[in-house]
Amino acid sequence: MKKKLCLIITIVIIMSVLSGCGEKAEIALITDIGTVEDGSFNQGVWDGIRRYVDETAISYDFYRPSDTDLDSYMKAIKTAVKRGAKVVVCPGELFGEVVYTAQFKYPKVSFILVDGEPHNEDYSDETIADNTMAVVFSDEQAGFLAGYAAVREGYTNIGFLGGDTQKPVIRYGYGFVQGADYAAIELGKMVTINYCYGKTFEESPEMVQLASSWYQNGTEVIFACAGAMGHSVMKAAEENGGLVIGVDVDQSRESPTVLTSAMKELANASYRGLSDYYNGSFQGGKTLLMDAGNDGIGLAMDTSKFVNFTDAEYNAIYGQLVDGKLVPYAGCDFGNTFDLTLVNTTVNYLELVDS
Repeated sequence: MKKKLCLIITIVIIMSVLSGCGEKAEIALITDIGTVEDGSFNQGVWDGIRRYVDETAISYDFYRPSDTDLDSYMKAIKTAVKRGAKVVVCPGELFGEVVYTAQFKYPKVSFILVDGEPHNEDYSDETIADNTMAVVFSDEQAGFLAGYAAVREGYTNIGFLGGDTQKPVIRYGYGFVQGADYAAIELGKMVTINYCYGKTFEESPEMVQLASSWYQNGTEVIFACAGAMGHSVMKAAEENGGLVIGVDVDQSRESPTVLTSAMKELANASYRGLSDYYNGSFQGGKTLLMDAGNDGIGLAMDTSKFVNFTDAEYNAIYGQLVDGKLVPYAGCDFGNTFDLTLVNTTVNYLELVDS
């Protein structure tokens, strides 16, 4: 009897992790493998949803899939729809194929894909249905600002550690390298950048070890563009006297080592999508670009630890992005930076080998 009771309790716990609290909810967030308190992407999108429902009192919930495969995501969406979801918010590039499938399977449900666009498995069809609104960000602009600020602050040995070769991550990294080179040219300095994709968005001892080795060999600041894996970099920074540039949201509260954060206004994206939906102006079938021109990206200046890089310098470089005087290259075909033309910057590209 005790074994049977334990089994029932275990099943209930698993279902609650997968499916939220079980109540009816008009607005649903499907998280990736992370949580709504990951201090990064999921939390940023969730904050926008909460801000909207605080103003409207519409029911809402989040659903955390059991894994990151298509079937697990689709099961979470199915659960959300069964519980009354009228609009489903999905965060990130990982949901591209998921939303592509779901938008046709559930034509009466609206989808907001934040930081991604729908596509089939081989990208031969990238149809955005009328019930889907896609939002993308100028990641390369945010990355550019981060690299520029780091070098203007005085750092010349820096690093980029991305989660994987997803398009937004590549754009972040490419922007970071270009921004660093632009500042290096202005200052007449030479900059070295360690550059690697860790092949994970999760915390791991291996990533702590990798980041620690960089710090111990002279890297001063690492741009950790990797979701929850960024916490591994922060741990390494804390243990080795290094600094971190956060990503997606202001991560200054996550660690005293955070110099600044390259931010996407994720909360604004989910809030705007929901507002458009309930106001009857939902931009289905379209992709909305959020960039410097509409305050879609930026650095966390108010909570930064900059000593030399000033607000005036930030506003000046930001203005050049707004005006189109600076247009960072955003190619995603390679990911290794070999296709970038750099003047005062050397990139040491490290490719991890699966053991």
